[in-house]
Amino acid sequence: MRRFYKAATATGDGRILLDGKPVRTPSRADLAAPTPELAAAIAAEWDAQGETIDPRTMPMTGLANAAIDRIAPDTDAYARGLAVFGESDLLCYRAEGPAKLAARQAERWDPILAWARRRYDVDFVIAPGIVHRRQPRDTVDQLTQAVLARDAFALAGLSPLVTVGGSLIVALALAEGAIDLDTAWEAAMLDELWQIEQWGDDEEAVRALAARRHDFEAGYRFLTLL
Repeated sequence: MRRFYKAATATGDGRILLDGKPVRTPSRADLAAPTPELAAAIAAEWDAQGETIDPRTMPMTGLANAAIDRIAPDTDAYARGLAVFGESDLLCYRAEGPAKLAARQAERWDPILAWARRRYDVDFVIAPGIVHRRQPRDTVDQLTQAVLARDAFALAGLSPLVTVGGSLIVALALAEGAIDLDTAWEAAMLDELWQIEQWGDDEEAVRALAARRHDFEAGYRFLTLL
């Protein structure tokens, strides 16, 4: 739609205003953030729009809308949907070859799994290939509780980290500050980056990877503003 306002501001209680009028979510709730930092970032997205409003350039707004409209009405169900990724986590399935790929997986993934073992007092079944292997029940339960402990806004930020990266463990490690953004991205995209190294850049694949990186970074930034 065309821009219909002059200025966006954030109030002291986290609401977003356009020319003094409250912004509504798609479900018509007030768009409000739980921290001044996130509220300011959302207001800045609205202020940065040109003659037309492009939602693709407003990831903080989109994640806040999701937290309010989609997640908050049933936080438990949404959290359990994310926690399912822990039952078949990317880090637990290793290439049987070539040897250099398997070595890189061990180098990048084993330290993150070691952190998760210490952090949650669990263990993991590491399997060759892609055939599903059950994780210990206690491991699944502990990872589920780690997700259930988060509120709607924290789940909104965690969601793209999990779904884009395909790893609940990487997402939790990044969210809890155990690894940085680049380490998390390289771990989550290890196989894709390996393929690009081996076969060269494919324009469509690189473009898709960049879009995924955009969403991954947005989730991380959202969490840092909470």
